[in-house]
Amino acid sequence: MSKKSESKVIKPPYTFKTTWEELMDHQDFLKVFLSDVLEKYIVGQRWYGGKSSKLKYIELAEQFRIQQSGEIYYGLILEVNFYEAFFQHYFLPIAFVTDEAYAEKGRILELSLGEKKGYIVDAVNLEAFRRVVFQRIQSAVPFDTTKVQYHKSDKLELEEYQSSRFMGMEQSNTSIIINDKYVIKFFRRIYATKNPDYELSRFLSEKKEFANTPAYMGSMSVKDMENINITIALMQCLVPNQGDAWEYMLDELHKVFSNLEYKHININRLPQADMFTRLSIRDVPPEIIDWAGLNLFQKLQKLGLRTAEMHVNLGAEFEDMAFTPTHYNGDYEVWLKNRMLHQFQNRLNMVENNLHKLEGLALELAQEFLERKNEIRKRFVDFDWTRLKGERIRIHGDYHLGQVLVKDDDFYILDFEGEPESTIRDRKVKQPPLKDVAGMFRSFHYAIYATIFNHEEDYPLTREQLFKAGEILYRYMIAVFSDTYIDLVRAKNLSIGYLGERTYVLKYCLLEKAVYELGYEMNSRPLWAVIPLEGIMSILDETD
Repeated sequence: MSKKSESKVIKPPYTFKTTWEELMDHQDFLKVFLSDVLEKYIVGQRWYGGKSSKLKYIELAEQFRIQQSGEIYYGLILEVNFYEAFFQHYFLPIAFVTDEAYAEKGRILELSLGEKKGYIVDAVNLEAFRRVVFQRIQSAVPFDTTKVQYHKSDKLELEEYQSSRFMGMEQSNTSIIINDKYVIKFFRRIYATKNPDYELSRFLSEKKEFANTPAYMGSMSVKDMENINITIALMQCLVPNQGDAWEYMLDELHKVFSNLEYKHININRLPQADMFTRLSIRDVPPEIIDWAGLNLFQKLQKLGLRTAEMHVNLGAEFEDMAFTPTHYNGDYEVWLKNRMLHQFQNRLNMVENNLHKLEGLALELAQEFLERKNEIRKRFVDFDWTRLKGERIRIHGDYHLGQVLVKDDDFYILDFEGEPESTIRDRKVKQPPLKDVAGMFRSFHYAIYATIFNHEEDYPLTREQLFKAGEILYRYMIAVFSDTYIDLVRAKNLSIGYLGERTYVLKYCLLEKAVYELGYEMNSRPLWAVIPLEGIMSILDETD
């Protein structure tokens, strides 16, 4: 159903002479539901990604039943059209309940179906719906040809449904913990293809048996009118953990910065490392170990190891063409340059239009960013694939500390969906594995500055002194991570190039990541724009 019709106007309270089983065929209901109701409902949801655009109208792209025995739910794929001439698809499962207690969360519409008064709700809020999806995945059969398809891993054992609950704060997707043992992630933003998170999670878990990602247990998908499989939900093992690596790193770095006073560290006398150098822990100067502690660098080694193992597994496939490594070529160069120039121009416009929101160092760096725009643009345009001999593979694509879980002394990598701003096609393009490494390096940089911003009053030093200490520490962090990472990928014959190529690709990817981050900061917290701007300038000023 589409744009608002000029036929009779239906006003609340809504009553329709039909049953729940036949409701999705009732044209008057669909007209009201898609325009008057859903337009108001979805814009208030955390998972809705169109808040910065103006919604024009909603169409129903697909509808299907999710059912078991007498329980019937509807899965809706909504096409949200915007005045800016683009659209997005979202998955919304709905249920009809007559008990108001079940409509406390996720209530969409109060209505009467014949003599039954009740509510349409987002079905994910109902335990009964979550139980049905879990049981349907458990009972999935191979080579299912129905519209709604369920798949289960050979490792998934049959067990009784016991309980379910939401996992933390809902973001772009909705994750449900089942039996304190599994996680079912319902994808809200939907793409007309297999979701990268499903693809990479299943590949690493089932085909490569990579132990440091949540094990794939099953999935749910739907075939659209063009017979394309669209991923709706992904089920994985729950990894018991102590939180994500972002929070872990913030805690560690707070201790490190506190040591500046506690251990009377003279920042001006700290030895400095060259950018992009490699250092084993034994090669890190004792002054740095004394300041930052051995534990931080041991954890960086472990994270470098797990990152390398992820890439080695992703780059060791020669049957499935979606994962077969490939080399750089002219097509990739054209794709990359077009993408980066478009993104860079977008960031330029953002900074120019929001300079009034900045102050201090952030304002100075923003002005320098604008002054050096031609230099930055030239960096992106000068990409030359003929200089590169390394391999491109499927990568994580949005790799940072928040995508890593901490379990005891180890790390588990998750959320392979890719950059939210990228198209689904772009997310599946094979990229240099060093792009993930650059993403993690940028995350280290963010963690250092976030620690300073969050605890500045706790440290008896100026912001400039803390920034200087942070930049010194940053170089040692990436040096130790790099040493472990490069050792393993080279030992396993994943080609990332020799030193000159690695440095070139890392610089390019770090600049790309920092420019990408600048958009988020200018939109949501302009004073933090100092972090990506500092990253951009440090790359520009780094000598070859």
